[in-house]
Amino acid sequence: MTRTTNIIHSTIPAPDGFSEFLHVLVEKWREVPASALNRMFSADLLALPDNEFLGIWQCLFENNCSSDGYSIRGWYHDLYADLANRNGRWIEIGSGLGYDGTFFAQQGASVTFLDIVADNLRVVERVCRLKGIDNVSFVHLDRFETIDALPTYDCLLAVGSLIHAPFKMMSAERRSLGDHLVPGGRWLELCYPRERWEREGGLPFDEWGRKTDGERTPWVEWYDIDKLKLSLYPHRFDTILSHNFHDNDFNWFDLVKRR
Repeated sequence: MTRTTNIIHSTIPAPDGFSEFLHVLVEKWREVPASALNRMFSADLLALPDNEFLGIWQCLFENNCSSDGYSIRGWYHDLYADLANRNGRWIEIGSGLGYDGTFFAQQGASVTFLDIVADNLRVVERVCRLKGIDNVSFVHLDRFETIDALPTYDCLLAVGSLIHAPFKMMSAERRSLGDHLVPGGRWLELCYPRERWEREGGLPFDEWGRKTDGERTPWVEWYDIDKLKLSLYPHRFDTILSHNFHDNDFNWFDLVKRR
């Protein structure tokens, strides 16, 4: 069956300062997010031969998604495996090294990986090639207008990727991305809750990022369901799940776009 791809041309302009902040974020998020590989970058992974490369990636996946990592990532893999199997086009925003998108692609979803770091996308593309995952595509978000050329999707997944810049910037990005989610589509997002921010001293957001995600992190901001929906407005969503977990370290939002 042929599927029609609708291209949406957004009228949302790039927010002030977006390009400059994007460069700062690229410098941070080219880093492999794993303490066992201190200050290793995605470019370093790419330099390895296939067997070593895939072995390290698989170890990272298991650390993040099973065993101790199950309570952070693995649980929602199980929760949404069936959704991926029956709900076709997904996009992962800020896909990093692809732990989530590759899993959902293996369940049957057609997954677009979107990331601000080109080397991260090269890592995921290589993982998919070595694991025989071919229902995937890749988009480098090197400027705000890249979002305009995206097709529409049934599900949008953002795991901690839309909280690392100021609210005004991320609201513009969320609203532009929301143009590309079909009515009835799902918005799945992991954030950090206000409870964690308060527990960790209520720091200014440009300082809190260094506490949550390391010295090179320029920003992190808390969200609750009201703040997230405000960030998405004028798109309107109904709440399926709004849940703090892992001792209030994280919160999870599962929203459905109103028809």
